[in-house]
Amino acid sequence: MPWPTIVAASLAYLFVLFAIAWWADARADARRSVIASPYVYALSLAVYCTTWTFYGSVGRAASLGIGFLPIYLGPTLLMLLGPLVLRKILRIAKAQRITSIADFLASRYGKSQGLGGLVALTAVIGITPYIALQLKAVAVSFDVLSGADPSGLTGGLSLPVVLDNAFYVAVVMAAFAIVFGTRHIDAAEHHEGMVAAIAFESVVKLVAFLAVGAFVVWGMYGGTADLFARAEAHSEIRHLFTSAPALGDGSWPTIMLLATAAVLCLPRQFQVMVIENVDERHLTRALWLFPLYMLLINLFVLPVAVAGLMQFPNRAVDPDVFVVALPLAAGDGWLALLAFIGGLSAATGMIIVEAIALSTMVCNDLVMPLLLRSRSARLEKLHDLSPLLLTIRRVAIVAILLLGYVYFRLAGSAYALVAIGLISFAAVAQFAPVLIGGIYWIGGTRRGALAGLSAGILTWAYTLLLPSFARSGWLPETFIEDGPWGVELLRPYALFGLDGLDPLTHSLFWSMLLNIGLYVAVSLLDRPGLGERAQATAFVEVFQHAEAPLTAGQWRGDATVGDLARIVARFLGPQRAEQAFGELDPQRKAGAELVRFAERLLAGAIGAASARVALASAVKDGEVSYPELMRMLDETSHVIEYSRQLEHKTAELERASAALRAANERLKELDRLKDEFLSTVTHELRTPLTSIRALTEILFDDPEIELEQRQEFLGLVIKESERLTRLINQVLDMAKIEAGEIDWQVQPMDLGAAVEQAAAATAQLFHERGIALDVAIPPDLPPVRGDYDRLVQVAVNLLSNAAKFTPAGGRVALTVGLVAGTSGGEARVSVTDNGPGIAPEHQAIVFERFRQVGDTMTDKPQGTGLGLAISKRIVEHLGGRIWVESEPGTGATFSFTVPVAAVGAEAGAVS
Repeated sequence: MPWPTIVAASLAYLFVLFAIAWWADARADARRSVIASPYVYALSLAVYCTTWTFYGSVGRAASLGIGFLPIYLGPTLLMLLGPLVLRKILRIAKAQRITSIADFLASRYGKSQGLGGLVALTAVIGITPYIALQLKAVAVSFDVLSGADPSGLTGGLSLPVVLDNAFYVAVVMAAFAIVFGTRHIDAAEHHEGMVAAIAFESVVKLVAFLAVGAFVVWGMYGGTADLFARAEAHSEIRHLFTSAPALGDGSWPTIMLLATAAVLCLPRQFQVMVIENVDERHLTRALWLFPLYMLLINLFVLPVAVAGLMQFPNRAVDPDVFVVALPLAAGDGWLALLAFIGGLSAATGMIIVEAIALSTMVCNDLVMPLLLRSRSARLEKLHDLSPLLLTIRRVAIVAILLLGYVYFRLAGSAYALVAIGLISFAAVAQFAPVLIGGIYWIGGTRRGALAGLSAGILTWAYTLLLPSFARSGWLPETFIEDGPWGVELLRPYALFGLDGLDPLTHSLFWSMLLNIGLYVAVSLLDRPGLGERAQATAFVEVFQHAEAPLTAGQWRGDATVGDLARIVARFLGPQRAEQAFGELDPQRKAGAELVRFAERLLAGAIGAASARVALASAVKDGEVSYPELMRMLDETSHVIEYSRQLEHKTAELERASAALRAANERLKELDRLKDEFLSTVTHELRTPLTSIRALTEILFDDPEIELEQRQEFLGLVIKESERLTRLINQVLDMAKIEAGEIDWQVQPMDLGAAVEQAAAATAQLFHERGIALDVAIPPDLPPVRGDYDRLVQVAVNLLSNAAKFTPAGGRVALTVGLVAGTSGGEARVSVTDNGPGIAPEHQAIVFERFRQVGDTMTDKPQGTGLGLAISKRIVEHLGGRIWVESEPGTGATFSFTVPVAAVGAEAGAVS
């Protein structure tokens, strides 16, 4: 295709991006936000899918089959953890007015400028290869489409700089990022035009890739079945359908871990996911929309890779450009142009957001701290620094993209697209330990974070970045093969003799070992300052503590409102300062809370770490001295920390008080039950003892009593003795059950026989009271698993209970049967009477110890109140349950179940 056509189409597409961004910004100025939608938010997250996805995934699939998947399984894994991790990060970022991932980490660890600068510098160095990757992809695909290099094997470096389309893409992207990424000085505000453009680009690259995939599968072949059937005939392609290529080098887990960390720690992902989020609730929708997007854009990766290998045997064309080369080979130039636009979209989206995010970090965490500490005379004369801040960011954007282009020209030909991207992934993954540790471990300290991060970054640079320079010719090859100065133990791909791992896994192992190890070790040995502890609490306990609103009563101290207003105006402009302090009296004293408010305003523009220095350095000639401001800021930290500790202790005291109140009420209840029990037992023991004593005294005093009457008295003595024995046995049984001293004999048994024995044991009781007892036991009842004697005891207790409450002439029914629809099978025993019944509010407590329905001193029935409690514990121990069904005035039905014994179960005792 003629290059003027390609250039014209590219410029037209970029013009559309500018138009969309202008329109979105105009809508935002009119307070009609375009990005206040969960769908736009989810599409903006798809900036993760760069040319690595659009081109590089096909290239990786052509070599490793499904080995391209870990790069997308990692983000999916993070989305599953989104409610735990991402929501917390979002809440913290909004509360602290975070401007970047460097600002996030600096704020967490005591607003450390050193840590923020280290993260910013690492990000710039680590992301440079990733920006080069985008430029290389655009250059290579342009050469393929224009015919300058149909194979795409020259690495996009066939033209001089002045004719290199990648150079002009970098220039246009720098212009876009400057126009739409540096409009406002407050970096914590939303770049609505940029986000809208990125969301649009996500749609374009998805449509383009799906169109190419559908064309390859159904246009060039007769569907997936036909495509893969033809591929089966090629031995060099067939093996891609197995797991062997993907798992061969063992890097699958490494890449998945790197991708999980990258989607959180890449500056551009942190920018769109955290900084540009306008509503925390949008995350809920994005948790499934973003994985769905990645599924769709990777749907045709393997088919396109397979088709490319068949269409271009012996790898005559670089697999990274199959997406463009296949439509060209099939004669569909316009589809190839659409594919190029899709790849251009993937590249520009990444470049724009990354440039904006990195420029903010360079300005806030590298340049501004140096300027503020230098206290140059020219800087002191400037009353409004906001234009200077915007200039710094714009220059940073140009410098970052120029650095990426230089890396592309010098080292871009040495690596495939995916290999370049993985170097960057490994760099930003070093942020993960201090990031995750910072939001969940309150003990993580600034020195620990600096030690761990520094060690991890240096190890990454030595084991991965420097070898890339050696492979590009910048360092001698002996650096990789023999180690520096010929020391083999220091070989970057086999450090300290650890050989046999792929370079990526090797680098990740050593860097994370040192990173996490030093972070934890130094933090445990360190003693953080008060301000650092306050920030740790604010991050870790962000959901437990809300920010207190600023009130007039809190404005106390030596500094004035006017002093702080001048500082804010200097960095954010007079208009912003007027909005913040215009309604306040400039002469009013401002204490720690108002200083904290000013610090937070500055943090949104220059980062939290630089905001503290700005407050101190900007007023050295005013009423507030440097030591005074630092004292006030430390006072803020002290107040915050003390307040949070006080809240924590108050909450603990409230929980302890509630527990003590509950325990006290329980003790009162137990004391009342104890009194009832003693009263009941005393009454129940006294009654048979009184009868026995009276009858035996009569027999003792009158030896000549008639034989018939003597026999009657002796029978009553025996009966009362048996009653006394039953009472004592119940108390002893309950004590044994509570102490776990019962000797259980659990085995398959005949439930019908046990119930019949209980009915026979209580038959005389029913006869004496004139109550009819109906027993219904089916003959084919299967064995149950239980303790024979204990189940007899339960049935006797239920029958005795029914006899107590059934009036003379009444009727009691004892039934046994199987319970339908239960897992494994259960048998049920029910005892139904036509007594007074039990009120609903009493049906649960009748199974408690010493609890009986009725007044204790008047109408309480005979017994200790232990029979049903003992029965409940026996049944539950045997794996069943016991309950009562009743309506007052209609009688009651007590039922219990026991499990049916398994077929072929052997008898055995269980103690």
